[in-house]
Amino acid sequence: MAYCRTFKSQVSWTKLVSGEIQQRCFHSSPAVFGASKVAMSKLDTKPLPYETLEKRIKIVADRLGKPLSLAEKVLYSHLDDPVNQDIERGVSYLKLRPDRVAMQDATAQMAMLQFISSGLPKVAVPSTIHCDHLIEAQIGGVEDLKRAKEMNEEVYNFLKTAGAKYGVGFWHPGSGIIHQIILENYAFPGLLMIGTDSHTPNGGGLGGLCIGVGGADAVDVMADIPWELKCPKVIGVHLTGKMSGWTTPKDVILKVADILTVKGGTGAIIEYHGPGVDNISCTGMGTICNMGAEIGATTSLFPFNHRMADYLKATSRADIAEEAAKYSKSLLTPDNGSHYDQLIEIDLTTLEPHVNGPFTPDLAHPISKLGNNAKKNNWPVEIKVGLIGSCTNSSYEDMSRCATIAKEALAHGRKSKIPFNVTPGSEQIRATIERDGIAQTLREFGGTVLANACGPCIGQWDRKDVKKGEKNTIVSSYNRNFTGRNDANAATHAFVTSPELVTALAIEARLDFDPTKDSIKGADGKEFKLSNPFGDELPARGFDPGQDTYQAPPADGSAVSVVVDPKSNRLQLLEPFKVWDGKDLEDLTILIKVKGKCTTDHISAAGPWLKYRGHLDNISNNMFLTATNADNNEMNKVKNQYTGEWGAVPDTARAYKAKGISWVVFGDENYGEGSSREHAALEPRHLGGRAIIVKSFARIHETNLKKQGVLALTFADTKDYDKVQPTDKVSLVGLNQFAPGKPLKCILRHADGSSDEILLNHTFNEQQIQWFKSGSALNRMKQLAAASK
Repeated sequence: MAYCRTFKSQVSWTKLVSGEIQQRCFHSSPAVFGASKVAMSKLDTKPLPYETLEKRIKIVADRLGKPLSLAEKVLYSHLDDPVNQDIERGVSYLKLRPDRVAMQDATAQMAMLQFISSGLPKVAVPSTIHCDHLIEAQIGGVEDLKRAKEMNEEVYNFLKTAGAKYGVGFWHPGSGIIHQIILENYAFPGLLMIGTDSHTPNGGGLGGLCIGVGGADAVDVMADIPWELKCPKVIGVHLTGKMSGWTTPKDVILKVADILTVKGGTGAIIEYHGPGVDNISCTGMGTICNMGAEIGATTSLFPFNHRMADYLKATSRADIAEEAAKYSKSLLTPDNGSHYDQLIEIDLTTLEPHVNGPFTPDLAHPISKLGNNAKKNNWPVEIKVGLIGSCTNSSYEDMSRCATIAKEALAHGRKSKIPFNVTPGSEQIRATIERDGIAQTLREFGGTVLANACGPCIGQWDRKDVKKGEKNTIVSSYNRNFTGRNDANAATHAFVTSPELVTALAIEARLDFDPTKDSIKGADGKEFKLSNPFGDELPARGFDPGQDTYQAPPADGSAVSVVVDPKSNRLQLLEPFKVWDGKDLEDLTILIKVKGKCTTDHISAAGPWLKYRGHLDNISNNMFLTATNADNNEMNKVKNQYTGEWGAVPDTARAYKAKGISWVVFGDENYGEGSSREHAALEPRHLGGRAIIVKSFARIHETNLKKQGVLALTFADTKDYDKVQPTDKVSLVGLNQFAPGKPLKCILRHADGSSDEILLNHTFNEQQIQWFKSGSALNRMKQLAAASK
């Protein structure tokens, strides 16, 4: 049966492409192809931009005179000025015109507060808000959603009314996770979208360039300002062969993470290509692209193929599939001979199932070696909780394959030994797996079906089975497993793998169980071996949309009132940051010299702090709570250099701010990796920080710092990190000559009277230097708007 479905889809794909060839034989004008005016989505009236994109990419291709990769085609076809734009990978700053903006509720608060501050009446591009981050997993989907609506009523009302007033679509709590909603409704081949969440690249599964950004970048696009991105390099991943057995799409990205590490994709787009691509489902491609965020990639994408066309049809977008097919060669597949800055070869036939972790998503273990590696490293072999779903792995295919494993175990009298949590990615997935009996099978297996939301993946988990500080192991199909990420317990060893392996491992609840070869003892005492997972890629009866949870903005929202209570502890209108006074930054105090990994989770913790994402002053109380102080190897304990007292990092920062003392932070490699949350940049700025000086930055966080007027600087010589002493006074001099490509001078004045002079590099361009001088990018936007009147 599966063979017949695949054959039909390939025939359908052939018809699409042959139809495109016939049209191009009989019609020579590109205008004919755009005449159908197919809408970008079922919920938009704006048409697909293919005609314009094709014209732009032809201009660029003629200029460059070389074959173009798919990433280049999609990106360069969105250039604001394709005729004059400098284009050099890794060097040029591109000015781009994205097709749409997507915001999750935790980051949308600050993005909408910034948009309100701009004074503009309405967003310029299709934009949406998705309520998925503020729902805590505690009991089950129905109860948890009800509680979240009550607890977050003020925030939801703000986002709903702000969306209505400024022309932004609103997906109510319970709709699902932003990235699944985008894949089901908005993503299309050739799309350029920015989203205020680091896993926005999920949309690459439908051939779009979907890029995670901070809220200030979203404001630029919504305000009709060209969005700026440093021209990415392109890393090619050439796929051959075919997956079988327990190998899944998740194993592709787990292997790529092993090869590239958490920073190996920084400044690059990952482009998957080759004959192996057609063996991966559309949602499987989404899984792979989603986790590209864990290797620092700008984004990831796949070329348009019949698997994408099948998914578009299944989600009521056959017209988009047909329109995309017309532009398959010119816009939606790479040219023969296109150049990659790095090329990785992966044979899907020999790819083994992987489990990555703990504490970092790039520490890879083939399932055959996981048990021995765990014992060798003294990781807890017993698994306490299994979790499947999230934005990374919550497709119908994922859930149906897990259900077949669960059914087989149940037939032998076995079920999950441990708590087993299931997170549907959307209301559509939830409704469909309920209708088809999949959810019930997972419940009988021992599962708890949680709300259609991020839940434990982002730390929204009221976990009760272990105490804080208790060493334990959990296994999930999520994307991120930093220390304390899921349950705020630094002693939890979190591993990420496919949902199929999570389900199998939950039966024996041990890391040293390998379902590809080990047997399980049934309730009758007889041993059995699990069959290879299988399941339908798409539901045979079509998707059940479930409850309608979308609110479209009115045509005219000018009469809508958006209220922010001055006494609220959840929402706070923004005050502009002070402009630069034109002087060097002299004698800055060091707040903290961070040692080792410092993700945005370390800088601005999630979990219970998510409720303060719309209140800058309140959320600033979480600043650097879990960053390790190099002075004492402790977390959240720094010395006040004026009183000599030791205290919490945010408290010490507030004490400095109260006395008008500006400060600086020093950090290690890949500072700011992880989530796109701009609060990790806003909080230091709000509490008096002027510069962050590190060995290297993660891309999104570096941009977020620049947007808030913070100097994001790197050591010209990374060994200079060792010269920094906590008691130093730090001066950044020569700021009147601040210019692109020109290092800044830093003087470290030590307590013993000696000093060191070091050089600091930066990636600021002229526009970004203006952000610094103006105090922030938002301030600069207002200055330019005022000057144009």
